[in-house]
Amino acid sequence: MRIIITDDYAELSQRAAEFVAQALCAKPNLVLGLATGSTPVGLYDELVRLENDGELDFSQVVTFNLDEYLGIPEDHPQSYHHFMEEHLFGRLRERPRATHIPPAQPDDPLAAAEAYEQQIRAAGGIDLQVLGIGRNGHIGFNEPGSSLASRTRPVVLRAETIRDNARFFDSPADVPRYALTMGIGTILEARRILLLASGPNKAEAVARAIEGPVTAACPASALQLHPDVIFLLDAAAAAELQQADYYRHVEQLTRELQQRHARSHGAGQSVNVVPFAGRSS
Repeated sequence: MRIIITDDYAELSQRAAEFVAQALCAKPNLVLGLATGSTPVGLYDELVRLENDGELDFSQVVTFNLDEYLGIPEDHPQSYHHFMEEHLFGRLRERPRATHIPPAQPDDPLAAAEAYEQQIRAAGGIDLQVLGIGRNGHIGFNEPGSSLASRTRPVVLRAETIRDNARFFDSPADVPRYALTMGIGTILEARRILLLASGPNKAEAVARAIEGPVTAACPASALQLHPDVIFLLDAAAAAELQQADYYRHVEQLTRELQQRHARSHGAGQSVNVVPFAGRSS
């Protein structure tokens, strides 16, 4: 695992955009997994700026979103279809070649879930998956208790998730109770994972995910099993990490190694130095 602690949300968003931009420049037909919620908004703002300035080209990119509420129209202001149009797709000069979001009103949710899995496989798998994390440790809509081998499926949302998402709706009663989500097993098949976390309300979940045991009680802890995962945190979200100073030290040395390698091999060459920290390093 690579754990990067930034000073604030603005720096987190900029660093996240750098990781996505590097992946896109290395592979123009990138298969990119996307997340919703408040945390990735800054990332999407920065990607839009880069694309509008002509520094990025999404025209060959294929995207897959993590999840969608079940039971609301796809043009509902709080659907994730609407979210992605508002914050990313609709703001680009040229849209990605193909965008995929789980359907919000499928006739058969189980069949829709299996079809989504098949679409990911047909695209060759996800190269880079962007994640957020819920206060209870959920990733996607994989709530605590989800199988660590779970696949895309319909799920029932927990009460705390409904409460957390109520701020986006007119009232808590309007929040959907069901969703269609990629499973933890599906997420872990991505070649690289970039998890973003911001704010003090995420600090406990972040600490459990990084430093706690691998357990279904904290779905994000399954990321410890992935060989190439980056936790990109602001200082508030990292506040409960017991080894935060060590992670900062490792990241400083990692960046120095990257800069040294870049100077010796040419500034235009992509560099990937594996940090010496975390359970999966």
